[in-house]
Amino acid sequence: MSWILAFHLISVICWFAGIFYLPRLFVYHAMSEDQISKDRFVIMERKLYRGIMTPSAIATIIFGAWLIATAPDYYLPMGWLHAKLLLVALVVVYHIVCGVHMKKLKEGRNTHGHVYFRVFNELPVFALIAIVILAVVKPF
Repeated sequence: MSWILAFHLISVICWFAGIFYLPRLFVYHAMSEDQISKDRFVIMERKLYRGIMTPSAIATIIFGAWLIATAPDYYLPMGWLHAKLLLVALVVVYHIVCGVHMKKLKEGRNTHGHVYFRVFNELPVFALIAIVILAVVKPF
């Protein structure tokens, strides 16, 4: 079980690294004015989203489900786990919304400015704080 937990944590760290960095790229992409910069951001965003974030998200979910499967009688009655899973579901939605923003930026259909993306970039911080507290403290 320790190996599963270790790989779950590694996956979470990689996923959130991407979740914190991709919207920052959106900030710079939205501020860019020349086509060379825009094309460069499209490549960076695609590689981050498809090469790091999405595989890490999938691994996070697989290893998390595997952890629960190792002791379902222990985990499933826990209220903190249900709250954590709800937050994880919201992070998955955030991940998908990042993909939508990425596509719109690529196609030149983005309607948001850099300020929007600066605020958007801060949202997953709150989810991560709550998820870590729920998983470590197990308040209920």
